[in-house]
Amino acid sequence: MNHQPEQGQGGFHALGIQPRLLQILDRLKFTVPTPIQHQAIPLGLQGKDIIGIAQTGTGKTLAFGIPLLEKLIKGPGRALIVAPTRELAAQIEEALLPFCTPFNIHTAVFVGGASMERQRQMLKRNPRILVATPGRLNDHLERGTVSLREVAVLVLDEADRMLDMGFKPQIERILRHVPKVRQTMLFSATMPADIVRLASAHMQLPLRVEVAPPGTAATRVEQEVFIVRKEEKIQLLQKLLSEYDGSVLVFSRTKHGAKKMTRAVAAMGHKVAEIHANRSLSQRREALDGFKSGRYRILIATDIAARGIDVTGIELVINYDLPDAAGDYVHRIGRTGRAGREGRAISFACPDQTRDVRDIERLIRATLQKKTYTGTHEALGRPLVPPPVRSQHDHQGHRRGARTHRRPGPHRRH
Repeated sequence: MNHQPEQGQGGFHALGIQPRLLQILDRLKFTVPTPIQHQAIPLGLQGKDIIGIAQTGTGKTLAFGIPLLEKLIKGPGRALIVAPTRELAAQIEEALLPFCTPFNIHTAVFVGGASMERQRQMLKRNPRILVATPGRLNDHLERGTVSLREVAVLVLDEADRMLDMGFKPQIERILRHVPKVRQTMLFSATMPADIVRLASAHMQLPLRVEVAPPGTAATRVEQEVFIVRKEEKIQLLQKLLSEYDGSVLVFSRTKHGAKKMTRAVAAMGHKVAEIHANRSLSQRREALDGFKSGRYRILIATDIAARGIDVTGIELVINYDLPDAAGDYVHRIGRTGRAGREGRAISFACPDQTRDVRDIERLIRATLQKKTYTGTHEALGRPLVPPPVRSQHDHQGHRRGARTHRRPGPHRRH
């Protein structure tokens, strides 16, 4: 997404993009590139290998999408984009389709949970952009149903997440199937040692583009932690959901916990959906589409959604459970405060999780505001949360059916 212009930063017309793609950008009202787009697109257009380090929600899809589209428009070959989750793969295709259609460039998405046979049928249309999750792409490679010999551009998106999810063997196999001579663009929110080794072994003098230090949390997100006993978490969640009337994304550590919490939130009278690995692909799509449209105000998710949800206008992210890895905290809270807006992230930590909180603070290089929840507002010394005031940018769909906020207090901009 592209937001308010930044001082000294030119528009897309200054980056060397071909006129027809510029026309599409103009039509979609993309006028000012984000920092990662501003730095990565010119290098990508030159055919350079790129390592892009940027926090989630900074417009990385167009940062690699514009260069690969130009390459496909000018000559033969395919582009392969590998992403960690089904949701992210679908999101990437959705973002690129407006640019592909005018040039008659077909796309195909290979993800688990979908029909293998239908994916084989997609190949008959000669898709020039293939978006895939590592596991499903390896399934096709094992069966010999897809060839990667024509890949001219390889993109590894959210590479650190793929390695965290145990996809290193699958990625290495994919790299053995693509041509040695190709352009490679690797994008990641962090730069662990495994990424450095991967780049050294499989990229040609990659240029590093970094617009935020590794572990940097979204700058527009107000963060705080409630120290709360496990048995009081659901009560605190209920109070928070009644205080905010915008869209809320709640993270659970486990699939069972997400399912149980969804039932509890529905019993509170809220419109809620769930996304986790036990849900089918169609169920996950329905939940995400419903959350985007405002049909569901609340989405309960496991970390499978930490990087695969691109929904503008999420008012609040709640970490009902702290993530297993501190790095996932950054990706979770990056779901709010997107598109230049302000957001809020509230985490629940049990009294014995102080070390986990310190790990997060070390990673983001900041001290989190902490409060102790004891089951009453008064124990906090002030209202549980500041009263939110809706701005003109908020989606009306998220407000339908929401209760009117009547607490007095200073306005806050979201």
